[in-house]
Amino acid sequence: MRDKLKPEGTAPRLLAWYDTHARTLAWRVSPSDRAKGVTPDPYRVWLSEVMLQQTTVAAVTAYFERFTTLWPSVQDLAAAEDSDVMGEWAGLGYYARARNLLKCARAVVSDHGAEFPRSREALLTLPGIGPYTASAIAAIAFDHPETVVDGNVERVVSRLFRVETPLPKSKPELTALAGELTPKKRAGDYAQAVMDLGATICTPRSPACGICPLSALCVAQAEGVAAELPRKEKKKPKPVRHGHIYVARTIAGAWVLERREDRGLLGGMLGWPGSEWNDAPEPTPPFHAAWQEVGEVRHTFTHFHLILRVHRAEDITDPPETAQLVGANAFRPSDLPTVMRKAFDLAHSTFDTPHAE
Repeated sequence: MRDKLKPEGTAPRLLAWYDTHARTLAWRVSPSDRAKGVTPDPYRVWLSEVMLQQTTVAAVTAYFERFTTLWPSVQDLAAAEDSDVMGEWAGLGYYARARNLLKCARAVVSDHGAEFPRSREALLTLPGIGPYTASAIAAIAFDHPETVVDGNVERVVSRLFRVETPLPKSKPELTALAGELTPKKRAGDYAQAVMDLGATICTPRSPACGICPLSALCVAQAEGVAAELPRKEKKKPKPVRHGHIYVARTIAGAWVLERREDRGLLGGMLGWPGSEWNDAPEPTPPFHAAWQEVGEVRHTFTHFHLILRVHRAEDITDPPETAQLVGANAFRPSDLPTVMRKAFDLAHSTFDTPHAE
């Protein structure tokens, strides 16, 4: 059956299914509109692809709509204040993406006349654009026959060809096989069709093989092992790190925050002062105050679990010069990264009635 897996066999079936069943997404040009000559906006394609890295469609949609309302073009985003963009990104995680987003937008404006390069090779020269994102933009925005491989595509291909090698070792093989199936025409629609198939039918558990447009060509389905693939190597348990975090308010009601350094986790984001995150940090308050420990919050990053002991203080009269004071009326907890917002929620419940400004 493997010998039947060719672009001329798979692409027409998948595209016919996509023409009827394509998901409606805020950043997508529908197949019917694309057939009428409507072309995708590379800016919107790029922005959505960056946001979707390590994040779900459901989580991204509201952020995408807010970003494109605030900054409808790459020129608008390039001209935005860093702090505004970082604040709007808060909650999406992987904050290096937001820093690279600004760098990339500014490079497109300054070096490319506000036009995204059309080739994968040229896209790879832009800040924050790696092989996957370059392929996705080239295919979806410009209809180039590039191979776009995300987790959904890996799952579809592993089942179509019955690839038994576990992930991540099988990634090169799966990418090569996906490339063999990529058609030269309608490459953008095809790339999105495979991703939609993986997201809606060829799902991780209980794939709906009975309604899959490629079921008759799928080796794993024919041999009864579709639900078992792709195989994955067992993950090592994540280490646990600990830290202390300090939530304070001045006597005038302003919150005492800091802008984190650009490097590292949460780089460039607004947050509460705190300790290093390691095995057993000592509580070292960032400035003198009547600190009270109010509990702990937990958060999981890609490579480790974090437990933070939360301390609070109010009526601060002498905040450090390096602090960023945000008045009660201007403060938006939603501007904070998720772990910082968790600390705020815990500490805030222990404060007296909020100050009026």
